[in-house]
Amino acid sequence: MKLFFGQIFPDLMIDSDEQQHITKVLRMREGEEIFVTDGNGNLAKGNLVFEGKKVSLDVSEIKENLPDFSPKLHIAIAPTKNIDRIEFFVEKAVEMGISEISFILTEKTERKNISIDKLRKQAISASKQSLRFHFPKVNDLTKFSDFMKNLNPENTFVAHCNENLERINLNALRPFDSAQDDTRDNAINQQSTTSNQITFLIGPEGDFSDKEIQILAEKGIKAVSLGNQRLRTETAGIFVAAWNYDKMF
Repeated sequence: MKLFFGQIFPDLMIDSDEQQHITKVLRMREGEEIFVTDGNGNLAKGNLVFEGKKVSLDVSEIKENLPDFSPKLHIAIAPTKNIDRIEFFVEKAVEMGISEISFILTEKTERKNISIDKLRKQAISASKQSLRFHFPKVNDLTKFSDFMKNLNPENTFVAHCNENLERINLNALRPFDSAQDDTRDNAINQQSTTSNQITFLIGPEGDFSDKEIQILAEKGIKAVSLGNQRLRTETAGIFVAAWNYDKMF
């Protein structure tokens, strides 16, 4: 499947950057079959039509409201000093079906600015590569304190490295169980949620500060251990994305 990004409703229009890619990079020919998605679960199939420099589609079929991945995963992650690492995270997390990415500015975050437009384009590219018809939402860089205001503690978790505090093993999490098992340890006995999306917070190089960890705990957000080894920020994010990806099948 040759998948491209564009608008489907009310009228189909292939994205301008995609048009250039079709003509100047791929050097495709008129009549070739392609697919176009709007990233909102809609997919059009048709054949290329060239009108001067403009590329359009002779539509043969449109599918609406295609199913999205479930369960949904939202990762809020502090951008790394080396931007290449966070770009790598975005690419791989999107390929594994993440539904939303937020970038948080914590006390120890070294990178204070990111090119959000570049990261959004990278998310679109990774979505097409992995044949996703629902593109993930990529949010602007937000202060930790502002991000905390709208969190639901029932389906939010934080991965930090403080071994002196209680942390749930990631593989013990059952955030979408329909009922609770009273015989389980209270630490791993999660309440069922009305939404099938969970949120994970991943800290910066140097981890969350003690103050931030305390704020998270006071809000009722449960801490999670990702194993015995210390992971880089972007590795931790990819690890959680892979854990959720496994739940999709």
